[in-house]
Amino acid sequence: MTRPRIAIVLFNLGGPDRPESIRPFLVNLFTDPAILRMNALLRQLLARFIALRRVRPAMANYAHLGGRSPLLQYTEAQARALEAALPEFEARCFIAMRYWHPLSEEAVTAVVDWDPDEVVLLPLYPQYSTTTTASSLTAWRKAASRAGLMKPITTLCCYYGDDGFIDAVSAIVRRCWQEARAALPASQPLRILFSAHGLPQVIIDSGDPYQFQVERSVASVVQRLGIPDLDHVTCYQSRVTPQQWIGPSTEAEIERAARDRVAVLVVPIGFTSEHVETLVELDIDYKELAARLGVVQYFRAPAPNADPAFIAALAGLVRRMRGFGPGTCSPVGGRTCPGPHSECPFALADPRERRRSR
Repeated sequence: MTRPRIAIVLFNLGGPDRPESIRPFLVNLFTDPAILRMNALLRQLLARFIALRRVRPAMANYAHLGGRSPLLQYTEAQARALEAALPEFEARCFIAMRYWHPLSEEAVTAVVDWDPDEVVLLPLYPQYSTTTTASSLTAWRKAASRAGLMKPITTLCCYYGDDGFIDAVSAIVRRCWQEARAALPASQPLRILFSAHGLPQVIIDSGDPYQFQVERSVASVVQRLGIPDLDHVTCYQSRVTPQQWIGPSTEAEIERAARDRVAVLVVPIGFTSEHVETLVELDIDYKELAARLGVVQYFRAPAPNADPAFIAALAGLVRRMRGFGPGTCSPVGGRTCPGPHSECPFALADPRERRRSR
């Protein structure tokens, strides 16, 4: 029996592959209309100004990582593991990065050359945002249209509450919690900081469901852990503009932990792969901040990366998506975000759904 030939496209942000790539990577990032929401000409000018201002600190950050981002390496490992986890299909994973190679155009070309029976679009962002998943999908659809890709396509919008995803993350957190507790005196309080990438408040106010989904992921993990009276908080990192961002910030929560004399376990709840924001911001910058402020002890849980339970969760999502057929789906098929989140892809796709959501 012939196995279905499935192209699975993994979406991620991407990162520079050498020091010379850092500035053009930053320009690509800040010229994205999903990131800087303003007039196109002004956005082009401002993006280049921001990139120029940020290139030196970015180079210092990537110098800790050998001058390049390891994100593609981690994503390739996830791709190979996911292919192996789907033996009933002739599955091949393709990587479409948003801001550096391999870009969507390269991924589309590779998919067309492979000639699958169907295509599954699988974001490596568990929580949907207009700045990540939606932006990646926009870039993909433009590239696919130009290339004339005419295959049945199923798109997963998010999986922030998927049982497999929550199980995988909970297992990692439980293991790290137990290791941290074993390293601390029994009387020493320990607090979990679930840290996700932040967003400007104005984006959330416009109906982006990201913050809601992050907080639901945290609530689901905490429930799955079942640790009595667990001290935890959801916080946000990586602020890059002077406008108001969602909070509390991870830095502020580290400061509070120092005042409260608690140890901290930082969990990167919104990231599925290690990259500069985990390996430098969490492991170096925030760890140094914690030491300077006198935090009792600082622990950090790893991102899922190619953890077998996480890969199994992705494989389960692929199987379930095929049952829903071409189009956009969530892990349960339809919309999962409450009505006020008007930037949910289901609300955007169906004007009647948007009216019902208000």
